Amino acid sequence: MIPDRENVMGGAREIDLAAADWLQRRQFWNWTEADQAALDAWIAQSDAHRVAYLRQNAVWNSANRLVVLREPAHTVETPTNSVRPYVIGTAVALLVAAFGAGAWMVLAQPGSITYSTAVGGHQTIALGDGSSVELNTDSSARVEAKGDARRVTLLRGEAYFDIRHDAAHPFSVAANNYRIIDLGTKFVVRDTADRVEVSLVEGRARVQTANLLGPVQSAIMAPGDVVVAAPSYMTMTRKPLQQIADDLGWRRQVLVFKDISLEGAAAEFNRYNTEKLVLASRDVASLKVNGTFQARNIDLFAASAKELFGLHIAKIGDETVISR
Repeated sequence: MIPDRENVMGGAREIDLAAADWLQRRQFWNWTEADQAALDAWIAQSDAHRVAYLRQNAVWNSANRLVVLREPAHTVETPTNSVRPYVIGTAVALLVAAFGAGAWMVLAQPGSITYSTAVGGHQTIALGDGSSVELNTDSSARVEAKGDARRVTLLRGEAYFDIRHDAAHPFSVAANNYRIIDLGTKFVVRDTADRVEVSLVEGRARVQTANLLGPVQSAIMAPGDVVVAAPSYMTMTRKPLQQIADDLGWRRQVLVFKDISLEGAAAEFNRYNTEKLVLASRDVASLKVNGTFQARNIDLFAASAKELFGLHIAKIGDETVISR
């Protein structure tokens, strides 16, 4: 069930946010008859609920458009739903026929496929062993696609891994100078310029330095563990599993904020949008916000900030400026 945030924050904007939550759950969760009954009951509570749901549904449908790619001839488009890497050697023309709009893939080297998403993009890659990899916004991963290889290199960005365990053929993910080895696992890896962050959702995984010639750092992870690794250090802390689930809201195309500063929220939105949020002053940046928001809907988030805090919103080119 979706929390009744109307009692907490009130107003039409919170009804819109609740409607958006219902919609994204219906689109991306395992929707059941009980879920539908709960949604019907929520809509029936008031005309405001019904109108908000219809409005959010219209916004969602209008946003579901093709992504136009400007890539050289060796790059072909792939669908936003699952795709499966096959043995390399098929003509490029067949690949073009097999894949549709969304993220793209590149034939990087014999026996591997590189998948990439644009800003705001999302793609699920179904692997031949039953495992899957989900790429977040502006991310790239190289997948080994020959023989019994079970290796992925996260070249940039963030990815969620749902791995089918095979003790005879361990699955590994390389990111920066570290390697994550599956021990029957669901985990997420985020590679930034200066560090790698691994969060374990289910099962076990081992994180270790990839270059065994240098100092060896290694950690065995349990669900809820978060490893942050940089060239000179590795730390492991714990998060509530619900917090990790919230951090994975991008898999449902939403951002979940709990007591986060507007500065932090704006930074997250800017990962998913070519139009950027800009905060005009430190006092605005330090304001705290809670809620679930569509990752690609900057306008709705800015309007919520305006209503909640009495702020001013201005459109300047491809920037949305929030100020007092």
